[in-house]
Amino acid sequence: MHPTPHTPPVRHADAVPLRLPRSAAEARDAVTRLLTEEFGGLTDETLANVVVADALLVTSEIVTNALRHADGVTGFSARIIGGDLHLVVDDADPRHPVLQEPAPGSVGEGGYGWSLVHRLTARLSVTPHGGGKRIAAVVALA
Repeated sequence: MHPTPHTPPVRHADAVPLRLPRSAAEARDAVTRLLTEEFGGLTDETLANVVVADALLVTSEIVTNALRHADGVTGFSARIIGGDLHLVVDDADPRHPVLQEPAPGSVGEGGYGWSLVHRLTARLSVTPHGGGKRIAAVVALA
C-alpha cells in the first residue's frame, strides 16, 4: 500500500513506518497489524484480552486527542520493544493534555480519556516537538 500525499509515512527512530492516521480507528488498525505481526494471528479471544484492549484504548485516546484538540496527527509510530508497545504521537499544539478527574456523581461527555491513558500506561511523557508536542506512551503487553 502506498501512502497518499495526505498521509506520508513517518519514522521515529527504528519504528515501523506507518501512515498518519486520519482517525482513531486507523491508528487502532495499525497497532492491531503490529501486534499480529509480532505475536502471530490475533483471534477474537486475543483481541478481547484486557492487555490488548488496553493497548488499543490508549492508542485511540491519544490519537483522538490529537485529532480533536490539536488539528491532527503530525507523527505516528508504534513498535514492540521488550514485550511492550511503544507509541509515539506528535501533533502541532504545544499545550499539554489536561488531567481531569470526574467529580463524584457526575456524568459528562468526554474529558476523561487522558486520566485513562495515565492509568493504562507503564510510562507516559509529553515533550515539546517541532512547535507542537510529542506524546510517548508505553503499554506493558505482558
